[in-house]
Amino acid sequence: MSARRPSPLPQAPASEPPAEVAQPVLAAPGHAAADDASADGTPVVTDDHDTDVIIPLSRDGQKPPASPEANTGEGDIGVADVWRAARARRKALRREVRRFTARSRRRRLTWIVAGATLVALVVATVSIAYSPLFALEKITVVGTESLPAESVEAALAGQLGAPLPLIDESAIKQALIAFPLVESYTLEARPPHDLVVRIVERTPIGVMETPGGWSVVDAAGVVLSTTQDAPEGMPLIEAQGGLDSVAFESIALVMRALPESIRVQVTSVSATTRDDVTLRLGGTETEVLWGSVEETPQKALNLETAMKANPPSNVSVYDVSSTTAVVIR
Repeated sequence: MSARRPSPLPQAPASEPPAEVAQPVLAAPGHAAADDASADGTPVVTDDHDTDVIIPLSRDGQKPPASPEANTGEGDIGVADVWRAARARRKALRREVRRFTARSRRRRLTWIVAGATLVALVVATVSIAYSPLFALEKITVVGTESLPAESVEAALAGQLGAPLPLIDESAIKQALIAFPLVESYTLEARPPHDLVVRIVERTPIGVMETPGGWSVVDAAGVVLSTTQDAPEGMPLIEAQGGLDSVAFESIALVMRALPESIRVQVTSVSATTRDDVTLRLGGTETEVLWGSVEETPQKALNLETAMKANPPSNVSVYDVSSTTAVVIR
């Protein structure tokens, strides 16, 4: 027997709540179906062989919502799953926060320990350096030839007993200025108790007659010493205009450029201008006509070569005023 669909339900007024949807009723097989509806008007479907489920339609023609039991499948997510996921996320977040906080604390502790160690090291170093453990006990002067080292050490004795970092360099400078032979100096501290003073002496180039006597001077025109008698073994300088003249400046340039082997043979040097420097060699009274100070290093090299080839004992004049050729007479 074929199934029969129930007739559409009447529309309820707009103001009334929707009526409940009638549920299908299945008739047991074998029952008579003389009446197509039950006593309460519910449609009854009967079939001697199979029973079909009739799904009622909602009033607006849409499919009714699925029952709660439809969400019990394996692929569906329930409230418990959401709660468990949220709790796991909160736990993971708390673990990450604790891990980051612990790492920050370790880093901060490392910086604090390093800073405290550095400060302690600096304080200890400064305390030891400025303590009597590093007091100056010995001053050694090196590099002097004409200047007595003992005189310099005695002049610096006032620094003895002071910690090496507290040595008064200004006082040392004032003490060394009193020695004209000192051209420059350097200080070298050797903990715990020694100070080395390295001195570069001025090099005298000759002796000049001055109102005070005979003065030994260097290339800068600094008077190194003055005596009443002319010292032996020093070239006599005759510069028109004195120590502050252009003539003396030219003589100083020439004397500094001469090789040591020639400088020791010079007995006198004279100049009236910048362009007429003349040297005289001892023993043979040989003259060296230098001329101007232009190309002085090359002239010095030419003179050395000429003197090796022709010793002064056989020459009366070396003319090196021209760098292209040396004239020997």
